[in-house]
Order: sequence, then C-alpha cells, then structure tokens
Amino acid sequence: MKMNYDSLFTPFSIGNCEIKNRIVMSAMGTLMSNRDGTFSEDEIAYFEARAKGGTGMIIVGQGYLTADLGQGVLGHYWDHYHMVPSARALTNRCKAYGCKVFTQLSCGTGRNANEIHGKPPYSSSENTWVWDPNVKCHALTLEEIQEIMKQWEYSAGLVRDAGFDGIEVHAHVGYLIDQFLSPIWNHRTDEYGGTPEKNVKFATDIVDAIHRGAGNDFPIIFRLSLDHRIPGGRTLEDSKVILKVLAEHGVDAFDIDAGCYETIKYVYPPMYMGAASMEYICKSAREATDKPLLNAGSHTPETAVNLIESGDADFVIFGRQLIADPDIGNKLLNNHPEDVRPCMRCNEECIGRILRYRSKLSCAVNPATGDENAMKLTKVENPKNVVVIGGGPGGMEAARACAIRGHKVKLYERNVLGGTLNAPATADFKIQIRKLIEYYRVQLKKLGVEVYDHTELSIDDPILAEADAIVCATGSKPLNLPIPGIDGANVLGVIDAHLKPELVTGQNLIVCGGGMSGCDFALEAMTTLGRKATVIEMRKDVATDVIMMNQVSLKECMAEAGVTLRCNCRVKEINAKGVVVVNQDGVEELIEGDQVISAFGQTPDKEMVDKLREKYFKKSVFIGDCVKAAKSGDAIRGGYCAALSIN
Repeated sequence: MKMNYDSLFTPFSIGNCEIKNRIVMSAMGTLMSNRDGTFSEDEIAYFEARAKGGTGMIIVGQGYLTADLGQGVLGHYWDHYHMVPSARALTNRCKAYGCKVFTQLSCGTGRNANEIHGKPPYSSSENTWVWDPNVKCHALTLEEIQEIMKQWEYSAGLVRDAGFDGIEVHAHVGYLIDQFLSPIWNHRTDEYGGTPEKNVKFATDIVDAIHRGAGNDFPIIFRLSLDHRIPGGRTLEDSKVILKVLAEHGVDAFDIDAGCYETIKYVYPPMYMGAASMEYICKSAREATDKPLLNAGSHTPETAVNLIESGDADFVIFGRQLIADPDIGNKLLNNHPEDVRPCMRCNEECIGRILRYRSKLSCAVNPATGDENAMKLTKVENPKNVVVIGGGPGGMEAARACAIRGHKVKLYERNVLGGTLNAPATADFKIQIRKLIEYYRVQLKKLGVEVYDHTELSIDDPILAEADAIVCATGSKPLNLPIPGIDGANVLGVIDAHLKPELVTGQNLIVCGGGMSGCDFALEAMTTLGRKATVIEMRKDVATDVIMMNQVSLKECMAEAGVTLRCNCRVKEINAKGVVVVNQDGVEELIEGDQVISAFGQTPDKEMVDKLREKYFKKSVFIGDCVKAAKSGDAIRGGYCAALSIN
C-alpha cells in the first residue's frame, strides 16, 4: 500500500510565522561562506535549490555573533552590517518559492571548540577542553557575559534587517549555552549557576536580548539536546524544566534532539543508528510544552509521516536527506516517493569534506551539492549513443546523468544492477544502500536507459564499435594476497559472504581484514546470521578507513553484538583449524575458527580498461574503482562528471 504524504503538507505556524508545510531543513555548516563571513553565491544557490525544491522552512547554519566567539570556525559573523546585503540576497531568493528562512545564531561552541589558536576556549566554568583534557577553559566573567548579551541584541537586529523570518538559538550538543544549562559543566555560584533556575538564566537573558534587538514579535526557536546520554548529563526529565521556563519566557518553538560531543554519533548519526534515531525524545517534550516541536535524526519520508501523524512533533527536520535531494518536498507533494534520492548516511562527502579537508560540503549521492550552478546537467545539442560498462554506483550514475542530458544510453552489467554495491546492502543497517540501488533502477527505467543485467561485453563486441562514447565502470576485484591457504576450501570472499549467505556454513567465523567491509560483515554475521565472528586486523584499530563518527558507532555496535577484535595481528597462514597470526611482539598464535572470510580489500579490475585504452581511447572515459579503489561517493561523482564531459 502506497503511503499518503498529505500530512507533511499542512501549514503550521511558529509564532507569527506561517510555514507552508512540515518539512524543515536543518541548520548545518557548509563551509561555503566568504572569508569575511558573508554568504557566497555558491551558498545562496545551494539554499535556493532547497527552497525551490519544496522545503517549507530553511534554518541556515554556522551563524556566530562574532569571529572571536566562533573560535576559528568559517561561518557567518553577525557583528557588522556588511552581512546584510548577501543575506538579503539569500532570503529574497528562497522566499521567492514560498519558503521561510530562519538563521541559527550561536555564541560559540565553548569547550567543544575545534580550534583555540593559543588561547583557552570559553566556557561556563573552568571545564576541560573536549579535545585535550590538559587544557582548561576560560570561565566567562560577568562582564564578558554582559558583552555577549549586547552582541546578541545587535546581531538579532541585523538578522531581522537581512530579511530572515526568525532566529534559532544554537544550544544543543554541549555547546556554550548548553554548558550553562547543565550542572555537569556549570559549576558557577553566581547569578548564572548553582541552582536549576540560575543555570537557565544565561539562556533566558539571550531570549531577552533577541527581543530587544529584533522585537517581541520576532520568532525564536531554541535548539536543545534533551538527553545527553552520558553519566551526569542532562536527562529527559531535567530538560522538561528547561522547556517550561523557556516557553514561559517567550521562546516560540523547540528544535529537539539528543547527544553531545561525548556521544558523537548522536551529533552526526551514521547508518548504524537507523532511521528516526532521536524521535524517542518527542513524547517527553510534548508533555512539557505545547509550543511547536521540530525533530531531527535521520528521518525518512516514511518516518516523517509517522511522526507528524503521531502528534509528538509538528515539524520534521531533514538534514543530510536534503543535501542528497533538494527536491524531496516537491516529489512527495506530487506523490512520487520513488524519485527521492536516498541519503546513505555515510557522512563522507558532507561532514567528511568539512572535517577532513576544510572544504565546502558536497554529497556522496548528489555531486552537484554545493555546485548547483557550475555542475548543472544541461541538454546536449547533439545526443550521442553512450555505452556504460558496469552497473555499480559509478555506472548507474553515469547512465542516469547521460540520459538526463539527452543521450541514448545502454548499460551492461555482468551480474545484477548495483554491482558490488549489492554486497554491503544485504545488512539491515545499510538499508539506505538498498534504497539507493532501487532509486537508480527506477530512474534508469523512467529515463529510457536500456539495462542489460548478466551481460558481459568483450572488446570485440559490435556495440562498442557503434558507440559514440564509452563509460568504463568495471569496478574492482578482491585483492589477492600471497598468504598460504588463502585459496582453501574453508575460505570465502567477503562479497560472496554478503551475497550468498548459504555459503556461510561456519558457526565460528574469522574475518581477515578490519576495514569497513570486514567489520560490516562481522556485525551482520552476529546480528543477522547468528554466527560468532572474530575480526583480525594488522593495524592498531579497526574501521580506520571510515570517518571518525562512523567508526565510533560501528565499534559500539560490534561490541554490543559480541564481535571479537584482534588488532595488531598480521595474517601469516590460513589452515583447516583457522588462522595463524603474528602479533606486534612477533609471537605466532592460532586463532581457531571453522570458516575464514577474506576481507583484505579490493584492487582495480583493469582487464577491460587496458583493452579500451588500446582500441577506443578517443571515446572512452574511465571512472570508479577500475581506476582506483575508493568509496561509492567517488564512483558516483566520477559517473556524474563523465556525463558532463560527453557533449
């Protein structure tokens, strides 16, 4: 039965601001702003695309009162009138589509500051710095607090002048305001700490300052972590008191979630946490206040509907899902959920780009994110016959994008559409990958791409000679290491282990290779197949090939499932009894098991690559793992760019 999405499209108000639907874009950093803190054209185009796509309200992130309080973050600094012109351009272009626009404001991350540039982070008290317990924070003085309140007043006035519809106060995940709100971090004995009432004063003073600067009628959303999920941290019951006080003090709505930096997976929920991972807090919040509630946490269109219809929240916040598909609002409004491009929750190209490379965000499944103008798919004047070899993530995206540009496309996959992407998709915690494969299957059919499963082309096939352009996306193959016994009857490759569970006959599995692929299978074996699993890794830690918050979550899941980890162990030999390893001290040990899963990694499959380079080098483009073994997002970007290059 097809789900009805109508409940997402009823209007609802925050204060005096009526929002056309219940779909809200979360405040997220983009790293797109200009060096002076103003909005860049790329950033404006990025938000405009989401407004045009049917989003009811956008909350713009990375807004700080001053650069000093931002402590090294490249964001928007609301300390001077030079912010207004670019912000006006943003609000005007988003409002043209009936979208309301709020901006999130922060007076700093406090003890969570990523960079401190030689001076201690600000905090409510002399807390330890999150990233180095040897560094003590600077406890804000009363004079400094009053200066911050003056800045809140001034910044709020600028925000209103810039055309925003309201302000969201950033007080979640243990940032500076949260440090005042929570006894675990607030050890003050003055008017800003010592009792629950005094702990809230910093927050209520901010509300008063905003009202002075922007007027009592200017809507305020307060973003708050209701459940820190750490010993001594704020609980749901503690938060009810804060919600009541702030509601009585003039806050118009609450953006509620869970976690803090000590529970980092809640700050950036990875795939292992599943959908609607922070929905559970809504019932408690509803008991405390009748103000509108907004809730985030890896929502899907389906969980969004369920939440709104439950009455436990009034708006559903999409973050990474709106990065992946800016048009989700319009697609659901027109009852086409099959066209929604699903977020994989991989964190690699959005958060990962920002944290690893200090680069503006993009998206693993939507390469145009952050480059909406420069990387737009436009129709070609002279359509070509394009052959895509390989139906993995890169090949599927190349076929989709080429077809959008008007080319006639044929795709050939030696197995089934999805390629090696089908292997990790077997795990329940990677259901989003299954959805992505199905998304591509539907889109290719709608676009008229001819898909040939179970078809392997040879270099002499006439179809290649007739093609105007060839995209080679033949992927990778298992890395063949010279380990004695690796070809034994008790050894099974990790891809076959995923795709052919009937071949997983052992009860005590040894997984050789502790990258994401090996760890994912070990977790799947324990939770789905009911087997015991031990992971052997030569490095000092497992899952080092994934971004930090994913690694933390994956390791926690494996620990809960009972997966045994053996790090600093090099595989020397595989035999009928198990695996002989050499530990970091040079000592040999037999780890017993009745079946071995080989997950040593992949290497490019260059057989067709070499032949095409020799025979059809003028019309061939090579993408994905057949060039260099990498991640799915790299392959998808390669496919998209290949389509842009074929004119």
